[in-house]
Amino acid sequence: MLSSVLAVAADTAHAVNPWVAFAYLVAGVCFILALRGLSHPTTSRQGNRYGMVGMLIAVVTTLVTHDIASLPEILIAIAIGGAIGFVTARKIAMTDMPQLVAAFHSLVGMAAVLVGWAAYLNPGAFGILVPGTLDMGGGLGVGEQMVISPVSRVEMGLGIAIGAITFSGSVIAFLKLAGKMSGAPIMLPGRHVINLGTLAAILLLTAYFTQDQSLWIIAAVTVLAFIIGFLLIIPIGGADMPVVVSMLNSYSGWAAAAMGFTLHNTAMIITGALVGASGAILSYIMCKAMNRGFLSVIAGGFGGDSGGGGAGAAKTDRPWKRGSAEDAAFMMSQAEQVIIIPGYGMAVAQAQHVLREMTDLLKEKGVTVKFAIHPVAGRMPGHMNVLLAEASVPYDDVFELEDINGEFAQTDVAFIIGANDVVNPAAKTDKSSPIYGMPVFDVDKAKQVFFIKRSMGGVGYAGVDNDVFYMDQTMMLLSDAKKMVEEINKALAD
Repeated sequence: MLSSVLAVAADTAHAVNPWVAFAYLVAGVCFILALRGLSHPTTSRQGNRYGMVGMLIAVVTTLVTHDIASLPEILIAIAIGGAIGFVTARKIAMTDMPQLVAAFHSLVGMAAVLVGWAAYLNPGAFGILVPGTLDMGGGLGVGEQMVISPVSRVEMGLGIAIGAITFSGSVIAFLKLAGKMSGAPIMLPGRHVINLGTLAAILLLTAYFTQDQSLWIIAAVTVLAFIIGFLLIIPIGGADMPVVVSMLNSYSGWAAAAMGFTLHNTAMIITGALVGASGAILSYIMCKAMNRGFLSVIAGGFGGDSGGGGAGAAKTDRPWKRGSAEDAAFMMSQAEQVIIIPGYGMAVAQAQHVLREMTDLLKEKGVTVKFAIHPVAGRMPGHMNVLLAEASVPYDDVFELEDINGEFAQTDVAFIIGANDVVNPAAKTDKSSPIYGMPVFDVDKAKQVFFIKRSMGGVGYAGVDNDVFYMDQTMMLLSDAKKMVEEINKALAD
């Protein structure tokens, strides 16, 4: 994603030097290896390094082969951006990573919009002018003049449109993830008709732009795209945010690829296509994991039937049992196997490190400990995996839903820390539930369940009550997740 931002500002003319083409090819191979490495936690660091090397090759090649600006100006811009990125990466908390990713997506989108407008306002500098006819205006009729290539106009229009959608959609996602805007879906009357009508207008105007390069057309495309970006994301609730992040990542890639065609930049096309395709594949996987329709995600508003906050508060009048740290420590120390299911509540409490300490203490007592990760746990794909890796939890102890779900029936203790919707049996039994059909962990089959949450009054992102709270084998551990695990560790160590 960041590589797309850097590449957006790169090339302005065809690279005819074979060494330049070769350098871009090497950069493209590095990007492919980066995606391959990022496909698994054990190789993710290596994948990041490949991506950094590829981007360095692409940027340096562009800088040394194209006179796009003075070198001091470019180096100053790189230094400013690099400093901001370094400080941000050092200071950002892991719990804030999803909104940071959304913010970065917005920057990619806006970069694509600005490059598209730069190409429109100064097409000669981008090498996209061809002989043609142009309405001279003022009653002067039609005259021969250099005009923007029709093909470049299509690329420009699509790049600006996708970039604007990415920007405005990412802004809404950032506000929702950061808690600066309600995570509940905002339903506009007739939203599907409005969305389809706006998208159709963008496509028609882009087609008309190939015949008439008037300013008002590209301005209308830009404005409508900004609007549709907002409209696509505001109906989506908190429970669907992992899919939103993945979808916006794909959009940012396609925006960069479209601009790559306009700029005749091979590296940018490759990078954008890789980001766009991988983001689309990940979105499909996430949709399958959440039982959502892929097309409905692309069209927006799919959270209208599944977003957070729409199903009322938890039914706290039902009988439930309260447990203590000592109860949990004793039961887990006597167990043969414990499965831990982490959720976003663990991230908020920053409990991953003390959770790792708890697993070490249990292993010392001969207990088998495994972690179960749901595809949509957290607020972005892989959020829980990143947190556990940060705490040095062994990769061999971490299992995905389909690999571990069958073990709950033979498990002594299911330890749920900050998760909710991903363990809610309503997804399997209640057809009226907004999460119905979403694959969930079968924690109800475990012999004993310990469930850490702050209070009985809260619900998950989907806003629905959880029957696991009230099962006979469940003990609720009502406390801050980190504080509760620290107390459990103390009891285990005694």
